[in-house]
Amino acid sequence: MAELDNAIANLRRISPPLADALTKSPELLEGAKTEDSVSRRVLATLISTALADLEGAGLEKTTASLSSAMDRIVSDSLDAAIDQVADRHPIAPEIGFCVIAMGKWGARELNYYSDIDLVFVHEAGDQEEAAAHAAALAIASRLLSDLSAPTFDGPTLNVDADLRPEGTMGPLSRSLNGYTGYYQRWGEAWELQALLKARPVAGDPELGSRFRALADRIIWEEGLDVDALRSIRALKSRAEEGASSNDIKRSRGGIRDIEFSVQILQLVHGRVDPDLRVTSTLEAIAALTRNGYIAEDESNRMSDAYRFLRDVEHRLQLRGLRQTHTLPENQEGREILGRSLGFQVDPAAQFDTRLAQVRENARDLHERLYFRPILDALVGLETARLDPAGAAVRLEALGFRNPRAATQAVSDLMSGLSRRSRVMHQVLPLMLDWLSQSPDPDLGLAQLRLLLAHSPDHSVLVTLLQNNPVVGERLCTLLGTGKLIGELMDRIPEFIPRLADDTLLGHIRFGDDAGRRLIRVLEARPALEAKIGTIRRFVRRRKLRIAARDVLGFAPPEATLEALSDSADAAVSGAMELIAHPDDVFGVIAMGRWGGRELSYGSDIDLMYIHGDEHNQRGIELAVELGRVLSEPSRHGDAYTIDADLRPEGRKGPLSRSLASYRRYYEEWVEPWELLALVKARPVAGDQRLLDSYFEEIEPVVWRETLPRDIVTAIRAIKARVESERIPADEDPDFHLKLGPGGLSDIEFLTQLLQLRHGGAIPELRATGTFAALTALRDHGLLTATDYNSLHDSYLFCTRVRLRLHLQSGRPSDSLPTDQEATGRLAASLGFDRTGELREQYMRYTRRARRTFESLFFD
Repeated sequence: MAELDNAIANLRRISPPLADALTKSPELLEGAKTEDSVSRRVLATLISTALADLEGAGLEKTTASLSSAMDRIVSDSLDAAIDQVADRHPIAPEIGFCVIAMGKWGARELNYYSDIDLVFVHEAGDQEEAAAHAAALAIASRLLSDLSAPTFDGPTLNVDADLRPEGTMGPLSRSLNGYTGYYQRWGEAWELQALLKARPVAGDPELGSRFRALADRIIWEEGLDVDALRSIRALKSRAEEGASSNDIKRSRGGIRDIEFSVQILQLVHGRVDPDLRVTSTLEAIAALTRNGYIAEDESNRMSDAYRFLRDVEHRLQLRGLRQTHTLPENQEGREILGRSLGFQVDPAAQFDTRLAQVRENARDLHERLYFRPILDALVGLETARLDPAGAAVRLEALGFRNPRAATQAVSDLMSGLSRRSRVMHQVLPLMLDWLSQSPDPDLGLAQLRLLLAHSPDHSVLVTLLQNNPVVGERLCTLLGTGKLIGELMDRIPEFIPRLADDTLLGHIRFGDDAGRRLIRVLEARPALEAKIGTIRRFVRRRKLRIAARDVLGFAPPEATLEALSDSADAAVSGAMELIAHPDDVFGVIAMGRWGGRELSYGSDIDLMYIHGDEHNQRGIELAVELGRVLSEPSRHGDAYTIDADLRPEGRKGPLSRSLASYRRYYEEWVEPWELLALVKARPVAGDQRLLDSYFEEIEPVVWRETLPRDIVTAIRAIKARVESERIPADEDPDFHLKLGPGGLSDIEFLTQLLQLRHGGAIPELRATGTFAALTALRDHGLLTATDYNSLHDSYLFCTRVRLRLHLQSGRPSDSLPTDQEATGRLAASLGFDRTGELREQYMRYTRRARRTFESLFFD
């Protein structure tokens, strides 16, 4: 009895209605039963939570307790609702149906007397769609009625389903596909913001998880644009303008100031930082602080203000057990409120003083975080200054993932009294804005700092950055695209002025012209070591220029492949000038992607060597020496990794063979895989008569009038073995550009098989490159326009992604990244607005190509 009396007395101080309810029904002190009415269960929850609150439970435990209780109540009510509609809708228990908590309930931040915001999602499963939809609407309507219908036991729930698509005009429940279509086509910014709090609470858990996954995709992959950010700010402003100064939720310095500030930071930075993807406001503040988006002092002030304002909101609602956010205007009401919050000496005055301080803090933080001058401060004015003290705030707002490291880089760039530092004070704000638009701003800034630190002469570079914005913007794009470009540019800073001239940027010598240019330069170098260095610098310079042209959109992928292949042609021709004597009878044959003039940034160069019949030892020596010039580690850096494994007998065979040896081998032992490889064979450097003789010898071997059936069968078996190969553990088998279904390997195998089958009769099919071969196959009616398009588009897409992937990571890679952030950077580099679009495009292109491959390869 004493316990009951104490509970009633304690409740009387903060909530007379709850004290009256407990007096009337003392058994509520022990809690409610599952079979009790919703009103009675709500009352029992409010009583137990309020008593714990009075004993110091704290805001997080209080709101979690209210939210968890609501989860249980709604879950039980949903079970009952399904049973109640089953007579009219027998399929009701069979369909997927889930209640999604939104707003404060979804964030587990429920007030004592909040609306409970929710939406409903259903799935037909094996049932007919229209019938399932009707059953879902019946379940939703019944549940809303059961939760909100008045009873004799006390207050009911205020249930709000208006956050659903189209609000009160839209259907109560939608299928998951319906939500997907709506959000992708018509979803507004405030709806995206609302999805931050979405949480499945009752019904089909698997369906709820998929709804949450959809919400994540909409929020984090599609995200906010400038117009969406403006519309959210406008919505907040309109709500604030209509609010009374006594409204602690919507007015200046109120709860919404904190919630909107936190949510904007989450929406902006959470796309690249998964740690921020939390629903609770206090958890989000902690994550923002932990990851460096807001300072420790800001975090403490914000958390303190939020807790106090929510406590005030709770006391207001408990007092009359009604939904309110309005402070009492009379002295008595403010004294009661102050006393309930623990102020004793002069409750009203103490409360007013504390409230004014909290509101001032909340508003100050809101204006500094919510309205960070991201664009206004970075317009590139000559008077703009980015002092290190303010750098962290701006860098956070611009989307740098590691603001601490970025701040240090900014400080390094602007430190000192040199001309470089003075120019950096002027141009760096704008460059940071450009870097923020690159795929990887952090990498770009780090590489910019290294570039300036390592450049022997800063004056030309900084003047260029100061006077030519185009150079700065393009430089930032390149540095923020990937490691390889930064590493190349760090060694070749003299390239940067070319960024100012579209003609220079787009022009790269091709074909034999590149080789002739290199040989002229080599003739001016007296020493062998200097000549080797010249070849390797030539390769690096061309790679940088080709990469810049590629990334900045001055050339299609096919031109990039050809230019990279021309670089290898020139380097090998130059190396031959260094090592071969006039009387040497020796040649180099390009194979694989190099032979097809489809070399990538990180490709090995596949080749074979041939020598005259009387030059066996000399042939081996020249092959070894060529490898030394192009591949052996030296202070000049590397040029190429050479792979001669496509030669007869592979690694077991001699490194170089005579023409007679090749003839004997091809007559007696040539394997089907070698026929495929020889489709791409192309003469590159050396004795032209020897090379011409070699290709005369292999022509009848490769281009037969009729390709024997056993060779066709063997090629198909080879492809089957390739498909069964184990993809490396660090690469994604579902999105493998080379070995995945419909990827590069499928298209190359099909193209080469068709060439072998028909190239004997149609010489125009004997192209070494895949793109050229596909075109020839179409032009001669061996591929329909539809088949050609499916193969060409997939090959082009996979090639483009593969090229950019190597630039990004600095190493060869054949699959899309498994890491979400790396995938996001790759997608941004390729021009996709959201990460998911890259994978969607991959699936669309490769699925079509795979269907074409399967229909033709096994025909």
